Amino acid sequence: MENLYRETAPTRAQVESSQGPVLLEFGANWCGHCRSAQPALASAMAAHGDVAHHKIEDGPGRLLGRAFAVKLWPTMVFLRDGKEVARLVRPLKEADISAALAQIDPV
Repeated sequence: MENLYRETAPTRAQVESSQGPVLLEFGANWCGHCRSAQPALASAMAAHGDVAHHKIEDGPGRLLGRAFAVKLWPTMVFLRDGKEVARLVRPLKEADISAALAQIDPV
């Protein structure tokens, strides 16, 4: 699991051609909502070691966030083989994140 939101992001084409389970997490390192979601995310991710996790810094001019119509942070987009399967906006409950992860990575 990544700890910091990165300024660099994969392209939409790279995301769409990805294989297996992928979690795209859009947010910002200074965002209070993003920081509040981290304990639940860490607990949920512990059972899903095969999920590729990309923490992507979002904001004006960030193309990948716009391609996924991100409006609020954090937004978590759960993909399987490049296709969106689930989405959570400002999740705080481990159970919600675990349920979304199970859709892309049945344990």
